[in-house]
Amino acid sequence: MAAKICPRCGFYNNISRKICVLCETPLDGIPVKDLSYNKKENFYRLLESNKRNSFILIFSLFIFLIILGFIFGYIFEIGYAGPIIALIFSIITTLFSYNMGKSIVLKISGARRVTKNEEPEFVNVVEEISIAAGVPTPETYVIESDALNAFATGKNPKDGAIAVTRGLLEKLNREELSGVVAHEMSHIVNLDIRFSMLVGVIVGTIVMISDWLLRYLFWSGGRRRERKSEGNSIGLILVIVGLILAIIAPIFAKLIQMSISRKRELMADARSVEFTRNPEGLASALEKIAKSSIKLETASRATAHMFISNPFKDFSKKSSELFSTHPPIESRIRILRSM
Repeated sequence: MAAKICPRCGFYNNISRKICVLCETPLDGIPVKDLSYNKKENFYRLLESNKRNSFILIFSLFIFLIILGFIFGYIFEIGYAGPIIALIFSIITTLFSYNMGKSIVLKISGARRVTKNEEPEFVNVVEEISIAAGVPTPETYVIESDALNAFATGKNPKDGAIAVTRGLLEKLNREELSGVVAHEMSHIVNLDIRFSMLVGVIVGTIVMISDWLLRYLFWSGGRRRERKSEGNSIGLILVIVGLILAIIAPIFAKLIQMSISRKRELMADARSVEFTRNPEGLASALEKIAKSSIKLETASRATAHMFISNPFKDFSKKSSELFSTHPPIESRIRILRSM
């Protein structure tokens, strides 16, 4: 299929696009060296644009959740209580995740807190980048795995934590480690972790309600036929809409979650360069991460989007970029080296 290849990041764009969907480089035959825009100004413009678009997506997810809750309320004969229950449930789980999410994520990831005496270089790098970013020094954790990966968590910069794998500490030099830490520090500074948590909770709620709807509609076919025979055309339409939504809602919500994650990974890459003044550090680190074939066994589908690279190596290679939580790592490297 015909496509326009971005001259800057190498991303395959739809043939009708004028600007790269990944890095916003013009696609109409303009060489990269001739692009006459200030890269720093472009970064901040892209940063604000991505934040605005992400909030629009979050709002859309909330509306989608309310509609699904309304259908849920009709089918279970609880009326307007359906969307109210869906909203309350989402708020409760969000509050729980907000207060307990950090410790839960670190525990299921098998991360162990380390001090400067145990990992002096790692802790020193985190301290240096936190000074450059102007935030308190995050807690430092190590995951005892040969995989090359890292993630950040916490509800705000005062509660931040950065976790890296043992393989990352052993394979990267200080310059590369600084690039990775700066990337994760960007997620903390930009409040990406809090935002990702909110999206995850809403997506999880939508998936749960959809699952209940499908189970109920499947096991209560007789009741559905009884309503149909009563001539309740509006009710029948709602049931059909509910069935369609129950099927497509989890896919739609997951695609939105992945889209948001991909955008924020690019933003974190760009801002890490602002902290380190060295794009080659992160670019070189990503090259080593890409070459590693070791999967991170402690990662899960719920936490995959938090890592600097997709922890499921075989899944990442075999699946479409549409279903990936991360931008193509080769494109990320090319963007960094074009700065």
